[in-house]
Parts: sequence; structure tokens; C-alpha cells
Amino acid sequence: MGRRPARCYRYQKNKPYPKSRFCRGVPDPKIRIYDIGKKRASVDEFPLCVHLVSRELEQVSSESLEAARVACNKYITKNGGKDSFHMRIRVHPFHVLRINKMLSCAGADRLQTGMRGAFGKPLGTVARVAINQILMSVRAKDEALPNVVEALRRTKFKLPGRQHILVSRKWGFTPYSREEYAQLKSEGRLIPDGAYVKVLNNHGTITLNNCL
Repeated sequence: MGRRPARCYRYQKNKPYPKSRFCRGVPDPKIRIYDIGKKRASVDEFPLCVHLVSRELEQVSSESLEAARVACNKYITKNGGKDSFHMRIRVHPFHVLRINKMLSCAGADRLQTGMRGAFGKPLGTVARVAINQILMSVRAKDEALPNVVEALRRTKFKLPGRQHILVSRKWGFTPYSREEYAQLKSEGRLIPDGAYVKVLNNHGTITLNNCL
């Protein structure tokens, strides 16, 4: 018996049902990699950030997330190179799906229990997604904008529901706008921290804040 089509599990109807010591025997999610591309690129290298945003309250299966990741990665790598971007999947498939298996062979009516004990067995995992929640983010150089937007447009065909592509006003994956980032950098208050930055506030020792 194969997988049910994703339309059977597209809508959020029940409470979250994560893998736990009570919910055992859950198959591994199809998606295992959430960061792709030049992950170690400094925060200054990739100022552009583009998001793929969900426009529906729905459930996205781990299979479709993996298909979306592959599609986006393939297009940008082919047209810009494997070190021209850093992509991050922003949702994780923690919700476990269930299936109440029915027999379809001859004489199954003698063995089946129908709706008696209908709580199903684990079938797969999905990510529960809200309206305006970011599904994927890509940071790259400014000149790569057409490639990134086209890659995310193709990615939408792998996902259920409707999505929007938004070009962020922020600098890369940081929470600061480009103007704020440039100002903080000119003041010498930024400490690079991988794909993010730490900002020196006015607390702490005098020497740390360059007040001497």
C-alpha cells in the first residue's frame, strides 16, 4: 500500500501530534538537510535576502519540502554556481500523520473492524504552516536577484497552496534594514556571528564600548 496523496492531509484539522515516547514507530522525514549552498559565507558577503512566504493555513509534507529544496538548489547552482547563495528551509516537519489501514484483498470483510479502534498508525510527517509564515529564505549577492526569484518561482510548483516571493529590506538573514546595518557598521558596533551579527549596546565595560 503506497502513500496517500498529499491532498488527504493538506488541512490542519487536529492538534499537533509530534513524535514522542507515546507516538513511536514514526518514519524519518524525507528532508534531512535544511541549509544548502555557501553556509559559511560571512554576513557581509550576501546582502540580498528573498523569502518564500505561505499564503495559507495548511500542512506541508516532508516529501514536498525535499522536492522544493532540490528544485531551488538545482536552478541557482546551474545558473549562478554552488557558492553563489545560502538557502535555508525555515519550517520543520514535526507533526505526525496517521492512517487507519484497511484491507483490500478478498475476504477482507471477515478480518476488518471498520471504525472500531480507528486511531491510525504513523504514516509520515508534515510541517504545520500559518498564513504569512516564511517557508524558505535565500541570501545572495544583489546581482543574483533574478536567478533567486526564478528559482523560488519554480519551487512553488512543488508545494501545495499559494505562496508569495518577497524581497526582504533586511541585510541578509539579520533583523536589521540595510540603512541600520550600514550605520551600525560605520559606528563599529557590529560583531560578525556566522550568517548573523551581534550588536554592541551601551552596557558593559568602558573599554569594550570604545569610550576611552
